[in-house]
Amino acid sequence: MRLSRREFMAAGMAGAAGLCVGSQAAELSRPLPDEDGYKLWLRYARPGDVIQTYRKVVQHIRVDGVSATCRIILSEFDSAAKAMLGRAIPLSMNDVAEGTLLIGTPGNSAQIRELHWATDLGAVGDEGYIIRSARIENKPVTVIAANSDIGSLYGCFHFLRLMQTAQPIDALNIIERPALQLRLMNHWDNLNGTIERGYAGRSLWQWNDLPDTLSPRYADYARACASIGINGAVVNNVNADPRVLSPEWLRKVAALADVWRPYGVHMYLSVNFASPVRLGGLATADPLDQGVMDWWKAKADEIYGLIPDFGGFLVKANSEGQPGPKTYGRTHAEGANMLADALAPHKGNVMWRAFVYDEDIDPDRAKRAYIEFTRLDGQFRPNVAIQVKNGPIDFQPREPFHPLFGGMKHTPVIAEIQATQEYLGQAKHLVYLGTMWKEFLDSDTHAKGAGSTVAHVLAGKVHPSHITGMVSVTNPGLDTNWCGHHFSQSNWYAFGRLAWNPALSAREIADEWARMTFTNNDMTRAIIRIMMMDSRETFVNYTMPLGLHHLIGGNHYAPMPWNSRAPRADWTATYYHQASEDGIGFDRTRRGDRAVEQYFPPVCDRFDDIAQCPEVYLLWFHRCAWDYRMKSGKTLWDALCETYQQGAKQAAVLQKTWQFLAGQVDARRHAEVADRLVIQVADAAKWRDQILEYFGQFSKRPRPGAS
Repeated sequence: MRLSRREFMAAGMAGAAGLCVGSQAAELSRPLPDEDGYKLWLRYARPGDVIQTYRKVVQHIRVDGVSATCRIILSEFDSAAKAMLGRAIPLSMNDVAEGTLLIGTPGNSAQIRELHWATDLGAVGDEGYIIRSARIENKPVTVIAANSDIGSLYGCFHFLRLMQTAQPIDALNIIERPALQLRLMNHWDNLNGTIERGYAGRSLWQWNDLPDTLSPRYADYARACASIGINGAVVNNVNADPRVLSPEWLRKVAALADVWRPYGVHMYLSVNFASPVRLGGLATADPLDQGVMDWWKAKADEIYGLIPDFGGFLVKANSEGQPGPKTYGRTHAEGANMLADALAPHKGNVMWRAFVYDEDIDPDRAKRAYIEFTRLDGQFRPNVAIQVKNGPIDFQPREPFHPLFGGMKHTPVIAEIQATQEYLGQAKHLVYLGTMWKEFLDSDTHAKGAGSTVAHVLAGKVHPSHITGMVSVTNPGLDTNWCGHHFSQSNWYAFGRLAWNPALSAREIADEWARMTFTNNDMTRAIIRIMMMDSRETFVNYTMPLGLHHLIGGNHYAPMPWNSRAPRADWTATYYHQASEDGIGFDRTRRGDRAVEQYFPPVCDRFDDIAQCPEVYLLWFHRCAWDYRMKSGKTLWDALCETYQQGAKQAAVLQKTWQFLAGQVDARRHAEVADRLVIQVADAAKWRDQILEYFGQFSKRPRPGAS
């Protein structure tokens, strides 16, 4: 049964939801056992009435191959079958019997070679797979075939996802390969066990115990990543401590890499550009100094001696106090190329962050990275990718896409998104970001005409690119549920699914996650999905609607539109909203600071024309009088007030909807989410009241509906 959003989000939703959920209460014969969230989306709960069909389709399992990855596949299917089907699946050692699930590669399985799928396998690359219902010796079987054991593992998790979500598995013909090469977690963990912008406890990495003691959580982390196709992780903060490159710490890092390797998760490190000075004792870190070049080459050799499949370096340079090549009068290209040359013999990559905003580049922070990097386009080594945040400022609740997507024609560009909700309620607010990221990925840059979406740019379909990828700042911690808020797990999941296939819809991903994490019950799952799909817009409405951004202070959480004091002007709120009695907003039009011209036509024309500019970006690109008439006919002030009021009401609806799911979700997780929703509702009202009170001082107008 498909439920419309209107049924639940319009006035009177709560009563309707309660009636609908109540009608299914009889389906639960006893209270659900409590869960703590540790299993994430890999709970392997009973999928329902399809069990009998599944038992018929999968009667035996055969995994050809003896690698550690193959052993993981066998173990995964064993635990999944016992949990979902209530019994172990016998191993097929020699013959292929009816109902066999055959998993392997042409290199380790004679039966797969004899299927003559070479053409299809040739199209899926090293990480893709085929899942197909077939006949071997005239017996019905299911085959998961790949070119590598890691591809087989990804196929295994895809097949288990079908079972977890109660999908048919008796007539399959699935061919998958990842759209992007690099699908990486970016952790902001510090060597002292803290996490910058971490909201789920201390660091997963127990540095004091490594390398001798390995927490089982390390393998559980890699398993979760592999289940959604994530193939690498940067283990430490971009504000990097040089000590991570010392022999002592590299041995610790290597121990983690050894655990991850069978899951296909490669190790990457953030490096401090001044490491030759701070760690190596050199007098300079000038990238054109021969001694510096030699130091980095020796360090790369040392790393690859310990971690032969090491992925490469992530670099934050000349940004927010971090050292970089400009410290020595060199360019970002010269700095990146020096590191790239050190890694090139080992086939490693450099991911150079474009999050730079020196004030001498341009008065508008939103323009600075584009200016800085487009003038260097084509000067980077082949193994350098520029890592660009989704928007021009800094992970705001809503931003237009960064103009560097499509603007770099000769240099690979990979996207950096943020699952850790730094500016989106942290781990206190329920905000599903799949909708936000789809908005970003589906944005048309028009770099080569219509259809040049950000997703196509990332996949190398607009400008040819030998490095493609998307990374997410995702900071799971030692909290039992990994992410602090149970629903924050959905953003880790959504990132992996979108990095594998950006064409997936946010709705489809939310539905998968709700089924796997909570229940396959149609009504309950549909309500959870609707909550998720509306949650980001709800957050925008009660925090920073109509193109407003950065209305916060140093903790990036609470409303502080009055914030005008900081070490830099562009760390204040007033720098961005520029509210005064004559209006509000940042003029980035051709009549203003011309930031719109960093976009290709017709995008720049649409943003520039106030009549065409999407109202969700209105105050990002335009400065408007308080009595400016919106498309609705309302004044800007009235529309702003109504949007904040609507957002606070929508937060309350989220809370009421979740209350009606009591009994449909296990009591522990229901209570823990309910506690966070109490905070969210209170915070939404605080945002509404404090923002409107502050801006009301400038508008000199009453709040509509206020007594």
